[in-house]
Amino acid sequence: MSVENVDMKPSDEYDDYIMYLKRRIRQLELQVRTLEADKERLERELSRLRMEMSRLRQPPAFAGTLLEILDEDRAIVQNFNGPRFVVRIAPWIERDKLKPGSRVALDQRTMAVVELLPSEKDPSVLGFEVIERPKVTYKDIGGLDKQIHELREAVELPLRHPELFERVGIEPPKGVLLYGPPGCGKTLMAKAIAHEANATFIRVVGSELVRKFIGEGARLVHELFELAKEKAPTIIFIDEIDAIGAKRMDETTGGEREVNRTLMQLLAEMDGFDPRGNVKIIAATNRPDILDPALLRPGRFDRLIEVPLPDFRGRLEILKVHTRKMNLRDVDLRLIAEMTEGASGADLKAIATEAGMFAIRERREYVTQDDFLKAIEKVFGAEQRLAQQIAMHEVMYG
Repeated sequence: MSVENVDMKPSDEYDDYIMYLKRRIRQLELQVRTLEADKERLERELSRLRMEMSRLRQPPAFAGTLLEILDEDRAIVQNFNGPRFVVRIAPWIERDKLKPGSRVALDQRTMAVVELLPSEKDPSVLGFEVIERPKVTYKDIGGLDKQIHELREAVELPLRHPELFERVGIEPPKGVLLYGPPGCGKTLMAKAIAHEANATFIRVVGSELVRKFIGEGARLVHELFELAKEKAPTIIFIDEIDAIGAKRMDETTGGEREVNRTLMQLLAEMDGFDPRGNVKIIAATNRPDILDPALLRPGRFDRLIEVPLPDFRGRLEILKVHTRKMNLRDVDLRLIAEMTEGASGADLKAIATEAGMFAIRERREYVTQDDFLKAIEKVFGAEQRLAQQIAMHEVMYG
């Protein structure tokens, strides 16, 4: 028995050693595969870095403008305001993206088109209020049913159903002018139309288009319309358009001439786009009497919609809109609407907000009729005091 155990012992050690060698071989093979994978990865990284270094060593390219495409391989370009060249188009450039007017990068030695550059836009244009789809709906607007109906016919219908105008054989209005006292819902109407039409909303104040240097305002207007075309369907809303659209006079200063150039560029842009296209213009003003007649002629702002101060029914609907999320207790909105004659939609919103603030000050979770009465007195009293101070200032200082 003991002799047999002694005979088996060397054999067991040999088997164990063989198993150890096999495991070691598998480990080494795994390490080899890992090192080969690392080598391939590092070679790719080295190749990428060499290509990047090669690009960095290349001389800088010229920025130019593509004027005309001659064929698949050639085009006419212009480097800034310099001479025009017939050049080659690099084979890696996507031909379907090349269009006349595109900004391109030109090789310094051959002037060949080597890259398609993004369109140039002023930072001021990119800073305009751009909302992909506003959240304001028709339910957020009270007392303007007639005005909303007219605006939908002129803006929403051509965007959503252009075929209707083609069948009838007429052109839809190019632009709509909303006019009326401040705070009556002109901006809300424009945002609601953009929401219902599923369009991008670009809002710009007229004074933002006025610039100090010659030609800057006109360029901003042009780039504004280019941005609108890129994000189409789009609604451009120009608030306070009287800042650039006032009547032109014979005797003008240098600043007024620049404003007139901006106005003329706006007129040209409005004449230049298709009324059945995906870009619509809505403008708003509190002073329609001072606008230039060229803006109001047919073919530009075809439809003029007055947005007046709300009547009793309108004030009641506006109060319902602004109080629908409020916790009211024994509040008669009809009485509030009767007491706020002459108030705008903004005034009514301020009254609802102040009524809620009175409830918060008293640590209540509900709003009462007395809170609204105090709010009316506060809002209207502040407006009366401000009007008195303005009148006194005019008397004292002219």
